[in-house]
This record gives sequence, structure tokens and C-alpha cells, in this order.
Amino acid sequence: MKYMLLIWNRPGFVEELSEAERNTIFGEVDQIMKELTESGELVGGEALAHPAQTRTVRSTAGGTEITDGPFVESKEQFAGYLTVDCETPERAVEIAASWPDVRHGCGVLEVRPVMEQTGTDV
Repeated sequence: MKYMLLIWNRPGFVEELSEAERNTIFGEVDQIMKELTESGELVGGEALAHPAQTRTVRSTAGGTEITDGPFVESKEQFAGYLTVDCETPERAVEIAASWPDVRHGCGVLEVRPVMEQTGTDV
């Protein structure tokens, strides 16, 4: 079963870290990505650009509204994602729990099953 691990973190937290802290976190990300690639569980993933480059599109009574920025009711912003193919949902949660943003307290990961193209239930 494929799972999408949605990475949410606070914009600007990386700039608040020392160079050593940044190297530690990014080194840990590299290690997890290497392990997931070697195990065959990594399907894909990308980091997203800074939230300031985001545009939000909403339907309104007067038509469509386009605003600059993510403007969601959250302190964290969607920062990227991983797609993994795991035997169990517990394994997907284990991977998410090992992600540096979670372990260092600077973000959260949301684990969601990916719907098959043949149906709407998972």
C-alpha cells in the first residue's frame, strides 16, 4: 500500500538553526532517504518552495478568489512530501516518526493512504 507522508513545519525554522544543527537535520534526511531507497519503499517526494511563493485559489460567491500565500489556519505550512510503499500502515508511521522535523520538534508529518486509481475508498 502506498502512503503519502505530508511534511508540515514552521516557515523560517531552518534559518533559526546553527550551521551544525542544519547539517545534522539535513544529514538525517539524507540517511532516511538512502535507507528508503535501498529498502525499495521510497516512491518519490519533493520539498516545496517557500510559502511566500504560494497562491491559494478559492471559490467564492462572486467567482474565484486568488490570494498570495498559503493562508491556512495553522502555525505550520505544508513543506513537502514523501510517497512510500509499505507493507503496513504501522511501517509508514514508523518512517514518519523517524523524520528529523518530528524528532527535533520543528514539524509534523501527516500519514495518509494513497487512493488506488480504481476506486474512491482506501
